[in-house]
Amino acid sequence: MYQYTEFDRQFVKARASQYRDQLTRWQAGQLPEEEFRPLRLQNGWYVQRYAPMLRVAVPYGELSTAQLRVLAKIARDYDQPNDALFENAQAIQEKLGAIPLKNGQSVQSKLSSGYAHFTTRQNVQYNWIPLDKSADVMDLLASVNMHGIQTSGNCIRNITSDERAGIAVDEIADPRPFAEIMRQWSTLHPEFAFLPRKFKVAITGALEDRAATTWHDVGLHLIKNVEGALGFKVLVGGGMGRTPVLAITIRDFLPWTQILNYLEAIVRAYNRFGRRDNIYKARIKILVKAEGQNFIDQVEAEYRDIVELDGAPHTISQTEFDRVSASFVAPHLDAPRSAAETSGSKLLRAAADDHLEFSRWLKQNVAPHKNLDLRIVTLSFKRLGRAPGDATAGQLELAAQLADQFSAGEARVTHDQNLVLPWVPYSQLSELWEAARKAGFARPNIRLLTDMIACPGGDFCSLANARSLPLTEAITQRYQDLDELHDLGEIDLHISGCINSCGHHHSGHIGILGVDKDGKEWYQITLGGSDGSTLSGAAATGKVVGPSFSAAEVPEVIEAVLNTYRAERLTVHDKQETFIATLRRVGAEPFKAAANAARFSAVALPQVSQAA
Repeated sequence: MYQYTEFDRQFVKARASQYRDQLTRWQAGQLPEEEFRPLRLQNGWYVQRYAPMLRVAVPYGELSTAQLRVLAKIARDYDQPNDALFENAQAIQEKLGAIPLKNGQSVQSKLSSGYAHFTTRQNVQYNWIPLDKSADVMDLLASVNMHGIQTSGNCIRNITSDERAGIAVDEIADPRPFAEIMRQWSTLHPEFAFLPRKFKVAITGALEDRAATTWHDVGLHLIKNVEGALGFKVLVGGGMGRTPVLAITIRDFLPWTQILNYLEAIVRAYNRFGRRDNIYKARIKILVKAEGQNFIDQVEAEYRDIVELDGAPHTISQTEFDRVSASFVAPHLDAPRSAAETSGSKLLRAAADDHLEFSRWLKQNVAPHKNLDLRIVTLSFKRLGRAPGDATAGQLELAAQLADQFSAGEARVTHDQNLVLPWVPYSQLSELWEAARKAGFARPNIRLLTDMIACPGGDFCSLANARSLPLTEAITQRYQDLDELHDLGEIDLHISGCINSCGHHHSGHIGILGVDKDGKEWYQITLGGSDGSTLSGAAATGKVVGPSFSAAEVPEVIEAVLNTYRAERLTVHDKQETFIATLRRVGAEPFKAAANAARFSAVALPQVSQAA
């Protein structure tokens, strides 16, 4: 993983010191609230429904075990609301009511503290840290080269990438050095500190798009042209929210040395022409959709000026690329290939034949590695009684122990809110599975229905129209049988509590969106979305199925949709057709009819006003 330089360390510590001074002056009444607010936001400090929320940057998802342990300490020692605040929040949740289930049970939101949350953009969030402790937390983060810089505000946000970057078998080139160069270029960039709206960049170097690049303001694909030269395919204008838009390609091939100059041209054009009069029309996707070729022409004209008039000041030299690349040091691991291919493989096959759950874990949670002696292992953070992506202090420490023992001290946050161990010796898979199972991370459900994406929703977010977390719990409870999960196969289910789409419902094979109807919680169901991965096919926006459903109806609707899939799917050469393939083949009508029929058999739930 990236080895921080002395400049990196001093920069982050200086920023933490600066923030402490700002906080102290605000507490003393010397800095007005309207002046302090943008300063705390620039360091990742929001104020949400009940308490401050901190977003910690995790560039391209990489975490050392030292960083994991500091994140655990923050969860344990600082993510703790005062009693009155917590009791008030719990009282509000009780007023909102529970979701009744078909079996006569119900699901109620359970607010808890002392944990961290992995997000869909490879960051980490906390929901209960008091502002008067925020400077102490910033100092702790700085001690392991972490911060919240530009995790909020109308600026270039955390650069995200494929969690298998540098190790994927389908990789054309490692995107991490480019992501790091972009991070250094964009951090505190004076020209781009106050853009019309937030700006998100994702980069991948693999054939499979595991970074959902088509859904970003800028998506970058490392490719090689017919001459074998390395460069970028550049996509612009993707985004979710109330107007879901897929990014368009504006450059089929750009030499890699020019990527910063070209990004500068894109952001300058956006900064100049993006709308600032309407927050709902301020994202670059609206500008690109409205202007089309005119926007592309403006970017190209800006790029020509940067190159011809300014002398292409951000051209990446081979020397600079080599310097940054040298900071990504692959660990030295003693795992001879012969052992992995002979006795190791025989032992694994025998263990898999003897234990069905281990066999399933190998299939769902273990992926091939560029190094034949190694494997990529996903630790599942999707379990009953805990929101997707949530990790307690103890679980973070357990993950650090596993990473130290089996993955050279490194873990990575995934787009799907799990953790990956990127350097696992093939010969240690059985041992890792046993340890991960004891820690609660070995559920063999990666890419299956219960490996769902969900935002915090109305339980925490002041923008949400409805709660997400009780629905994730209700669906997870219903589909605990591993035989059934594996029979259903790979399905992306995404849940958002509002139109801002932090749960990426637009890109789910099945999407659930919380909506407000007369101040009450309802949910729309979408089908057919895709994030652009191999499993999902080309990126696509899900289509709404029928009217809104009550919370009680949603689990019944999901069951009806899945039963329709079972009835309609084909089996060819003993291989079952996937959910998304069946949906695309037969169309949405059978699923829509089943969903609408299900609402009449669901338990009625009195809708509770969000004002409660």
